[in-house]
Parts: sequence; structure tokens; C-alpha cells
Amino acid sequence: MSRMKRTDRPYDLVLFGATGFVGVLTAEYLAAHAPDDLRWAIAGRDERKLERLRERLSGTADIGVLRADVAEPATLRALAEHARVVATTVGPYVLYGEELVAACADTGTDYLDLTGEPEFVDLMYVRHDARARETGARLVHACGFDSVPHDLGAYFTVRQLPEGVPLRVDGYVTADAAFSGGTLASALNQMARARQMLAAARDRGRHEPRLPGRRVTSPTGAPRFAGEVGAWALPLPTIDPQIVLRSARALERYGPDFRYRHYAAVRHLPVALGGIAAVGAVAAAQLPPARRWLSNRLKPGDGPSAQKRARSRFAVRFVGEGGGRRVCTEVAGGDPGYDETAKMFAEAALCLAFDDLPPTAGQVTTAQAMGDALTGRLRAAGITFRVASAGQASAAASPTV
Repeated sequence: MSRMKRTDRPYDLVLFGATGFVGVLTAEYLAAHAPDDLRWAIAGRDERKLERLRERLSGTADIGVLRADVAEPATLRALAEHARVVATTVGPYVLYGEELVAACADTGTDYLDLTGEPEFVDLMYVRHDARARETGARLVHACGFDSVPHDLGAYFTVRQLPEGVPLRVDGYVTADAAFSGGTLASALNQMARARQMLAAARDRGRHEPRLPGRRVTSPTGAPRFAGEVGAWALPLPTIDPQIVLRSARALERYGPDFRYRHYAAVRHLPVALGGIAAVGAVAAAQLPPARRWLSNRLKPGDGPSAQKRARSRFAVRFVGEGGGRRVCTEVAGGDPGYDETAKMFAEAALCLAFDDLPPTAGQVTTAQAMGDALTGRLRAAGITFRVASAGQASAAASPTV
């Protein structure tokens, strides 16, 4: 099935979950920035909310409205059959996401989401990657702050280093942002499923092909002061390093031996110690009473105000070495959780719909599927990708291995 010739489908792009907090921001971004010839629709289970959103976005019937409900698989199948690309914000994905992935894989529809849930990504690989390869569907997870800046940032850094040599890249994340009720619900659900997450990872390992002659690793490391960025580095147990490693597995440009480590960068020691103490809160969240208390702090649909988002910023700094060369790069932007996530998500969807991309299919990463094209789109949209410094590597300056 040709991905580029689906002219029989009425929509280039359908946004599912459009009336949720991030869904509205994504719809607003598309309404303001999408090309005039984009054929798109908003979808969800409440048609009245969708109609009100459409009226607010356009005042016309230019934006389609589709009813779809995760509890009704037939509606998800119909949604997938109507679109070239489906973008979904409906999570927690491990609870509500699989039927739409299955529908897209089966109909050859490109799919992207905002998940930061490793269990979900691994389960979708085992269950639906093979079918998506048959139909030509691209299944792209983690298309927001998880994990676009980290995946494309590591890709951008690798491209500044020599080819065909072992490469070492460390990523250091700083962010000042609040989160929404939907994000909290996904995070708490993930914390409560540690055993299922480990089982899914092991199952994926049994299905994933080996890399003959190449190696990719992501050791956790320990908290340390990182002189290369002038901050305390705390290992960051998010999905991001897993996504980076999958790009490295897929793309030979990462070299024969690639290592990536992922950290939160904290300037002041007391804050770093507080971050380490927060691990106890994560452990406590695995207990039902603690989860209920935390979930009541913020309900799905709630989120930070526009004023709070306007003050928020993120930066991910990368230090890469290989072949005697050392490079420091940075990816930076505004509010990471919502405004910039909506921008990344929308631009990734438009990239899949319109850009000349590598011939990939199945479960793929943003770097693997969209690489330079999406990086260019995000730069044009105001997200910074820059080389801060570059030169010869020295043993004294090298990141600890």
C-alpha cells in the first residue's frame, strides 16, 4: 500500500482526543500553522464538545468532526480508514491505546502519540510491528517532550561526530514546567505497573532482532557533578534513553558501538538531594492509597495556565565524543509539557503527512522516520538546535564512561 497516494481517504490527518488539555493546544496549533490545503479532522467521543471546538477554531466547516470512542473498536477502525495519519492524545495509553494502534497497523495508516509509557511501546512492538510492516504503516510513539528533543537532539549530536567509530553521548535535561491531570494519570499508572513493564521489556527482547557487529547501550550511572555542564547530574529514568537507543539500533550513523546516558541537570546540591529523595515518592505511588491521594491533586483535563506556560522553558544539552572529536550541542524551547509538546506533535504529524521521508514502516522512532525533515520543521517553528562548541577530545574533558 502506498503511503503517499491515499487520495481515496478524506483526511490527511485526524487528531483523536482533541478536546483534552493537550489535544486542544495541538488543534489550536494546527489551525494557526497548518498549510491551507491540509484536510484534517478532530475526533473524540463527545460530538458536542468537538463541534464547539471546531467553531472556536475556524468558525466554518473546514475542519471535520469524527466520533470515536476507545470503548468501541469499530469507531477506531473507521477513524483509521478515514485518515492518512492519526495523532492521538488519549492516555494512559496502556489502558486505552492499543485498539487504535491495531486499527492503524491493519489499515496502513500512519500513527503517532504522546506516550511516555515504556510498557505500552514494548507491547505495541510485539503485537503490531509485523502487521504495520506489511501494510506500510509507521507507528511513531513518544512524539512530544517525551521524546522528541532527546531523540532528535542525540541524532543531531551524532551527525556532528565522525562516522564509523564508537560514539559516546550524554544528555542533560533542565526544565521548569507544570503538568496536567492527564500527564499525572499516565505517570501514576506507569508507576503502579513495574512488574508488567519489566515483563513487556523482556518479551520485546525475545522478539527484537539482534544487531550483528554493532552494539548500543545505556548504562544508568550514578549521581555525580558533571563539570562538562556545570551541574549535578541525576540519572533520569524516563522513556527517552530507550527511544534514543532504538534510533541507534536502526541507523548505522550512530556507529559500531554507541553509548547514551540520560540525566536531569540540577545546579544546586540541595535541589539534587531533593530529587534523589523524590524516588521515595515514586515508590510510594505504587501503593493504592498513595496513588489515590496523588491522583486527586489534579484531574484529567486540568493543566497549567497560559501564564504559567509562558514562563516555562526547557533545554537539553548533549556532550558527544568519538573519533578524537568532542561536541556540545543544545536543544531548547519554551514550555516543554504543553505548548512545545503540541508544536512537536503537530509538526511530526504534518511531517508524516507531507514530507519526503525515508522508506520506513512498523514501529519507528522520530529520528528513524523523520530525522532531518522534522528537525528542520521544529527549527522553523522556533525550537533551537545548535552546536555550542566543538573541537578535539581530551582525556581530562571526557565524560566519565
